[in-house]
Amino acid sequence: MGIEDYGGGPGAEQTGVLVVTTNDVPGYRVERVIGEVFGLTVRSRHLGSQIGAGLKSMIGGELKGLTKTLVETRNQAMARLIDQAKARGANAVLMMRFDVSEAADVGTEVCAYGTAVILVPASA
Repeated sequence: MGIEDYGGGPGAEQTGVLVVTTNDVPGYRVERVIGEVFGLTVRSRHLGSQIGAGLKSMIGGELKGLTKTLVETRNQAMARLIDQAKARGANAVLMMRFDVSEAADVGTEVCAYGTAVILVPASA
C-alpha cells in the first residue's frame, strides 16, 4: 500500500456526496437537514495477522497488516455512510465521525456517522 491508500475515502466528485467533519461548508448553506446517517462494519482479524501482530509487538514498529485492515474497514464504513446518505436524498454529510470499539472480543466494530443534509450555494 502506498501513502495514497492510507488517506480518507473518495471525494464528492466520485460519490456525489460531500463528507466533512465540520458543522458547515464555506460558500454553502444547509437547505434541509435530513438526519443522522451511519455506516457500520465489524471485522475479525485472521489468525495469521494476529500471530504476526503479536510477534511485531515484541520488537516494536507499525503493525502494517492491522493498519491495512483498519483502513479497509474505515473505507467500507464510509462507503455505507455515503450509500445511506444518497438513499435518503442528501448531497452532503456534516460532522462525520468514526467510532471504533471491540465487538464481543472477536472483531473490531467501526461506525462512520454524521448528519445528512442538502447543501446549496450560499448565493441561492
